[in-house]
Amino acid sequence: MLPASVFGTEALQEIAASRGFREKEMQANAVYQIIHDELFLDGNARQNLATFCQTWDDDYVHKLMDLSINKNWIDKEEYPQSAAIDLRCVNMVADLWNAPKFADNATGTNTIGSSEACMLGGMAMKWRWRKKMQEMGKPTDKPNFVCGPVQVCWHKFARYWDVEIREIPMEPGRLFMGPEQMLEAVDENTIGVVPTFGVTYTGNYEFPEPLQDALDKLQKTKGLDIDIHVDAASGGFLAPFCAPDIPWDFRLPRVKSISASGHKYGLAPLGCGWVVWRDKEALPEELIFNVDYLGGQVGTFAINFSRPAGQVISQYYEFMRLGREGYTKVQQAAYRVAQYIAREIEPLGPYEFICAGEEKGGIPAVCFRIREGEDPGYSLYDLSERLRLTGWQVPAFALSGKASDITVMRVMCRRGFEMDLAALFIRDFKAGIEFFKSHPSPKITPSMGTGFHHT
Repeated sequence: MLPASVFGTEALQEIAASRGFREKEMQANAVYQIIHDELFLDGNARQNLATFCQTWDDDYVHKLMDLSINKNWIDKEEYPQSAAIDLRCVNMVADLWNAPKFADNATGTNTIGSSEACMLGGMAMKWRWRKKMQEMGKPTDKPNFVCGPVQVCWHKFARYWDVEIREIPMEPGRLFMGPEQMLEAVDENTIGVVPTFGVTYTGNYEFPEPLQDALDKLQKTKGLDIDIHVDAASGGFLAPFCAPDIPWDFRLPRVKSISASGHKYGLAPLGCGWVVWRDKEALPEELIFNVDYLGGQVGTFAINFSRPAGQVISQYYEFMRLGREGYTKVQQAAYRVAQYIAREIEPLGPYEFICAGEEKGGIPAVCFRIREGEDPGYSLYDLSERLRLTGWQVPAFALSGKASDITVMRVMCRRGFEMDLAALFIRDFKAGIEFFKSHPSPKITPSMGTGFHHT
């Protein structure tokens, strides 16, 4: 007798457990079907134009992830080849970011994402500053760091490690940290300056070189020697291929560390980030713990412990498969899509563009607002909601600081969102605008809006 279809089984006649631990076991196919069907309620990842993260991976990445699901990244002695691949990746990233030549291995580590990488870069800044202050016999109880509009991980770093964050607020006409504002905020208790090379709100680059020039002059006049950590969450895997002449990395002497996300424009699957220090001296020894590896020891300085090695192995696969040539092609394609979207959107409304996907100015994103004083009959929150009806997830949100009355919409372009999909997105964008023209209605306010966050 044939078994009943899974949809006719008793297991699927009940509501899935959600508030207490289940008493009885269930057939695997029934549980799989329940979870599989619930996941249909998620948004379509390929239409998610809010996220910076990768939403497309090839079949070989899936195979490597399957092979690595039971390999614990932290166990170097048990999985020595996975550890070796990790070290190779660190060296490759350091080379990409123009780190000084290293005799053995570069100083850096894999993380679960750019947020952990930022935490590690911030910790090293604090430890270096504290040692310097102690050597001068000065107090170390009031550290601060200076930044522009940053991702929330830096606010977490400030709170968790008891460091004052001096965030230069956005204001109309200046949506980033400039040298003048930075100089007003730094003092002898500043552990470092943190430019964001790809601001999450807008997509524009916050260039480190003008900040370094200002800090050089400050050192000559006041004797303050302040380091830079570059938060290159997105730009770290874009500029080396699409704007290689921009000096944003270790070509700048004050840059002591750089963090980036492997699972954004590094093209790795979710759960991969990188932080690299200029040299061994930039990473205080107190932050390094040694673990057994191939009969010897290797330093580890990540915050997290057990996790699968698949993300690192998949990152190495992408590095090997694409190389500089392939990464350049993939990232340039994303920029072309962003520029196409900006061109198509520009004549459709009274829009002012903040980022239009220019390689030398930012990441492949399109960020725009409704021009001040203009009223097209709808808000960007309305447009975001309308696009969601056709599956597109496009955030509308307010900027921060003194620019909090400015609402923007941001479209992220990346691998897997190619020109054909972009054309279909523009089709639905135009249809949304036509709908509001023929069906005027009260505008959606931020409190009623989509709930998207700028990150």
